Amino acid sequence: HQPAMGDIELSAEFCRAVRGAVGRRADILFGTHGQFTTSGAIRLGRRLEEFDPLWFEEPVPPDNPDEFAKVAAALRIPIATGERLSTKAEFAAVLKTGGASIVQPALGRSGGLLETKKIAAIAEVFNAQVAPHLYAGPVEWAANIQLAACIPNLLMVETIRTGGDFHRRLIGDTIAWEDGYIRTPTAPGLGIDFDEDLARAHPYDGTKLHLEMQEAPCDYSGANAFAGGAPPAEE
Repeated sequence: HQPAMGDIELSAEFCRAVRGAVGRRADILFGTHGQFTTSGAIRLGRRLEEFDPLWFEEPVPPDNPDEFAKVAAALRIPIATGERLSTKAEFAAVLKTGGASIVQPALGRSGGLLETKKIAAIAEVFNAQVAPHLYAGPVEWAANIQLAACIPNLLMVETIRTGGDFHRRLIGDTIAWEDGYIRTPTAPGLGIDFDEDLARAHPYDGTKLHLEMQEAPCDYSGANAFAGGAPPAEE
């Protein structure tokens, strides 16, 4: 959709508040889950340029590399995408158009370690960096870390709420970090333990997907609160 003016201004205020709080000690990462039209993404991106985000993630739907290229050409913010791409060919297509300079393969979707290492090599040809996406839990997290340790064009390794208590218990606290840097596990395989009994005792019984179409249209006169992203923390 075309973002409402109120949403553009609210996004700018969020970025202003974050930049004011952290200064230059941390980067701002801005993501939209592919919500916008090309022109809408450009309007929003231009409003955010003054805050110097490290990336503008999935500004338009991820299945149209040519539109990514238009957004990238119009903005001074690096464009990131990849969590919903699956194959080497899909990543190569968006890189060839110049539509992204940061790719975010999700190893559970992009073919695992070997295939994603090939995607990283393709990205290297285009001087693009890799920031492996994480949403599938601590096993994918461990795989991301192993990938990160063996590619030259790594940007960062994503985590969710410093691992989360349940996820950390699943893998026996076998992933650790210090001063913002993850220490690569050195044990065999992915370098983690996994408590299968704990996993079986907590089967997923929900019905929601990570990303779903929202039935309510964009409200151009009032406020919007779009659903999606990580679920709220349990009380």
